[in-house]
Amino acid sequence: MNNVSLLDCTLRDGGYLNDWKFGRNTIVNIFERLVASKVDYIELGFINEKREYDPDRSIFPDVKSMTKTYGNLDAGDAKKVGMIDFGTLDISRVCPQSESCIDAIRVIFKKHVRKEAMAYVKQIKDLGYTVFAQLVSITSYEDDELMDLIRMANEVKPFAVSMVDTYGLCHSDTLLHYANILNDNLDPEICLGYHAHNNFQLGYANCIELLTCLKTERNLLVDGTIYGMGKSAGNCPLELLAMYLNDRRGKNYNVNQILEACDSQVINFQKETPWGYSMFYFIAASNDCHPNYVSYLMNKRTLSVMQVNTILARIPYEKKLMYDEKIIEKLYSDYQEIEVDDKDDLERLKEELQGKKVLVLGPGTSVTAESSAVQDFIINNDPAIISINFIPSTIKPDICFITNKKRFVQLSSNIAKNADTFKVMATSNVTSSTYTFDYTVKYSSLLDYNAQIIDNSFLMLLKIIKKIGIEEVFVAGFDGYATDDSPNYINPDMEYQFTSAEAAELNQYVIGELSKLSSGFKVNFLTSSYYNTKG
Repeated sequence: MNNVSLLDCTLRDGGYLNDWKFGRNTIVNIFERLVASKVDYIELGFINEKREYDPDRSIFPDVKSMTKTYGNLDAGDAKKVGMIDFGTLDISRVCPQSESCIDAIRVIFKKHVRKEAMAYVKQIKDLGYTVFAQLVSITSYEDDELMDLIRMANEVKPFAVSMVDTYGLCHSDTLLHYANILNDNLDPEICLGYHAHNNFQLGYANCIELLTCLKTERNLLVDGTIYGMGKSAGNCPLELLAMYLNDRRGKNYNVNQILEACDSQVINFQKETPWGYSMFYFIAASNDCHPNYVSYLMNKRTLSVMQVNTILARIPYEKKLMYDEKIIEKLYSDYQEIEVDDKDDLERLKEELQGKKVLVLGPGTSVTAESSAVQDFIINNDPAIISINFIPSTIKPDICFITNKKRFVQLSSNIAKNADTFKVMATSNVTSSTYTFDYTVKYSSLLDYNAQIIDNSFLMLLKIIKKIGIEEVFVAGFDGYATDDSPNYINPDMEYQFTSAEAAELNQYVIGELSKLSSGFKVNFLTSSYYNTKG
């Protein structure tokens, strides 16, 4: 029977969640617990020349600097391992193994640089290290590309070649397909490894599938992290693998030591920055794409999940796993640009608003905090009221303006219930098979493609109002983006997550756009707002 080894990469993969800042004491504690657990390999962190040495972080500018953190620590029978993301460390920063505190180096690389990466692997092997070749995004490999990699690996003869399911795309049949090709063609002395991610909740299941279904005498290696701590949806939990290997493969890992590390150290990070299965990473995996594509679309806060999936399906195959922001920007804007002739709708809107004062309501907290000012204005002026992307609970709007499908889905039942009490104006990117909007306006004509948020609904409506000849508007509930932790919206589900600097930049952008609109058009703020420079 083949031998199976267990590798922990908590201090490396887990570092994606905290920028590798575990803290010196925590690093030592995790390391010592792992040694006591008797895992076979402990990955100590990344080696990246762009990072300075920091005793509180498990990322290092060169191999020698790892000695400052780990040189005096007893690894017992475990092998100490570092990882290099190919292209981030010049070979001159890798000292001979005889001068290093680590035993092995794992080199991770994408398929398009496999030739150069395997030459780098050989250089590290020649320096005396046990070396691993880590195949990023194994599912991106065509069979002929994998055979090309195998040919190079058989020449270099690294200690191990590992399948890295970077985006958690593997189901058992896919995993075994790649595993069988590698097993059938790799030099028999080369160990076969597997590094799982949990986007489909299959990290542990896939490890077990590999260990039980791959017919081989070859040595195998499986990766895990304490409590599954790791990038995106997290990794296969180390404690589960240790338990399984004890029960089914006669191993003697001390699971209690892993659980102690989890309870005393790792679980605290989970509270600060959660990881694990989520809808976000499921969407990425189900579309076989880089998760940054999903974050780009979800952060727009304008799309339903169905629309997100529709756009992701349009990403060219060769770009799915290599994030390209220009491509997703174009797909997003192309999807939204449903052309309509809105001339008649704008004329009817002008007729409805002409001769009236216009009050525009936003969903900011000031609508309730300063409700008396708003109510006084309504009582004294009987304005035409337009709300944006929400339906106020205490004020009846005349028109509800909707600029994205996600908000429409959220409001649809309320709109249907109150269909006779107000009209609905929607931008052309919002469609419905069951509801006919009273006004539809051309979405693309209202966008600012140079802005961070190209479809700011407040500015879009002001452009419409100015376009139809209204010279003055009163606004309430457009508070701007708080530069502290204060809520921005009366409905927490509408909140965006911005840093203080990002919030300040967005506020300044809106102020600038209001200034551009000010010629022949006056905006009066009834409630407090970061946008109101006149106080």
